[in-house]
Amino acid sequence: MSFSPIYRRYSLAILFLIYTLNFLDRQIVNILAEPMKRDLHLADWQLGSLTGLAFATFYATLALPIARLAERYDRVKIIAASTVIWSLFTGLCGVAHSFLHLFLARIGVGVGEAGCTPASHSLISDYVPREKRASAMAAFSLGIPAGSLIGMTIGGLIADSFGWRAAFLVVGLPGVILGCVALFTLPEPRRSSANKVATTSPPGLRAGLNELRRNRTYIWLTAAMSAMAFVTYGHFAFLGSFFLRNHNDDLVHFGGLLDKALGLSLGPVGFMGTALGLIFGIFGAAGTWLGGALTDRAASDDVRAYATVPAIAAFLLPPSMLATYLASGALAALALLSIPILLQAIYYGPLFASVQSLVQPSNRATAAAILLFFANLIGLGLGPLTVGLLSDLLATHIGSASGIRWSLIISSFVYVPAAGAFLIARRTIREDMVS
Repeated sequence: MSFSPIYRRYSLAILFLIYTLNFLDRQIVNILAEPMKRDLHLADWQLGSLTGLAFATFYATLALPIARLAERYDRVKIIAASTVIWSLFTGLCGVAHSFLHLFLARIGVGVGEAGCTPASHSLISDYVPREKRASAMAAFSLGIPAGSLIGMTIGGLIADSFGWRAAFLVVGLPGVILGCVALFTLPEPRRSSANKVATTSPPGLRAGLNELRRNRTYIWLTAAMSAMAFVTYGHFAFLGSFFLRNHNDDLVHFGGLLDKALGLSLGPVGFMGTALGLIFGIFGAAGTWLGGALTDRAASDDVRAYATVPAIAAFLLPPSMLATYLASGALAALALLSIPILLQAIYYGPLFASVQSLVQPSNRATAAAILLFFANLIGLGLGPLTVGLLSDLLATHIGSASGIRWSLIISSFVYVPAAGAFLIARRTIREDMVS
């Protein structure tokens, strides 16, 4: 089934908006971590489990069976239902009154979001040809910085004015509406003229997994993304806490200056959320776009660019993060943070596009699900938890503020083996690409 350029752009735009809400609802808990910690008397390891383990365990586990459904049935319906489910559970986070209630609600968010990304990757691969997939996947992945921007900014402002519970309730509603829009307007290329899903059967699960197991490039790219996600999610979960513990006086000062100059009454959480949101949104979007554009251009001559571009970015990350976390003031730290945020986002388009080109079309959703299974279980599940545990351990010796600082610095060096895994994948990517 072919689509007009306008309809294709519309479809990509809807998927981008859904992915934006996916990350908004997933990451808003990060900016609300300190208010929740005070209100519910939580430890850092509990915050880490809320931002990682509670979400990631069910997200990662359910992604594969849902992806198998997406190989056979209507992907649009799966994406729409997932969007509505995770949005409703996000709203329920706002009425939680204990760690257990929050933990269960975050599990619900993970259950809902498990159906979004693999099915979306599979759809996008049907919408666009291979030579444009890195850019298309980058455009879809712009939802990551966009969701982070909105989540950090809106979450911080609402938390300052109405409390952290109101922030969860406000951001849950749009997903219910957008899920319905997707259901009735997104095209499913498998549908015949009779509006039925095509009956072509994908390979069995064992055959699909065997295809992935034999693909050396896919294995190393999965390892690379898992290491990247471990650091990225671990740091995203505690960036707000880092600034509030180490630079709170500066945040109060800058919030006061904005109040005098523009009449904006921002507390430290609101100012920090706005600042981090803008950095994530602007520089995360720039990195995502840059990674896709550079890779599509370079890959026209050498497909190894799908691995080379992310490897270079990963090698540059530890020194840029060291400079950020050792900066003496909030303004310097925020300015320096723009560099690692840009570098962190470069790999999205190249990696997601290359994975979709490494497998047969009938195995694409499964390939994305397995990739995300390991990336989320290791990255999102263990990253925040590990950073939180290390912070608690260090805090007993050097204090809470220095504990979170050095926990973030130490964990940033996991980017080095991620870069190595990308370079190993580079050796075999040319012969392993099939579509």
